[in-house]
Amino acid sequence: MFIETDVTPNPATLKFLPGRTVLAEGSADFSDAEAASISPLASALFELAGVTRVFLGTDFVSVTKDDGILWPALKPQVLGAIMEHFLSGRPVMASEAVAAAEDVDPADREIAEQIKDLLDARVRPAVAGDGGDIIFRGYRDGVVRLHMQGACSGCPSSTATLKMGIENLLKHYVPEVKAVEQVAA
Repeated sequence: MFIETDVTPNPATLKFLPGRTVLAEGSADFSDAEAASISPLASALFELAGVTRVFLGTDFVSVTKDDGILWPALKPQVLGAIMEHFLSGRPVMASEAVAAAEDVDPADREIAEQIKDLLDARVRPAVAGDGGDIIFRGYRDGVVRLHMQGACSGCPSSTATLKMGIENLLKHYVPEVKAVEQVAA
């Protein structure tokens, strides 16, 4: 099994591409070992000293490290854990994670659907290319609420991406959008 690695805009995060499906659909973001208990793969990665976040995408795994450890020391361990997991045949997820509810005014449901369509078509593919994901959390009073995951969570350029890129795109295509803000999970 050959696993490719790719850098992300977040220097604390590397993207690992195992050459197979990681999650059939959606994504999963784990900020600690307790949250990762529903994923044997994420749990194995959190057993490695220095791992602070694990994000699972459709065909990649993003791992974030703490500042006290260098990638040359951690990367081989992460590669080994991912390879061992996939060769074992264990599932990536032991159970389904519960999705957070969306906060959308019923009168704005059509606008929210336009926003989600734009995010799916234009934003999520680019963000996934950088080892992360962006999740729609709500739309009220002209404000779009998004949650950044994976390499995008805590990335130095995530605020610029959110404001300069995503907000401008949404305002252009959906005139009702006044602002975009990042929210916690």
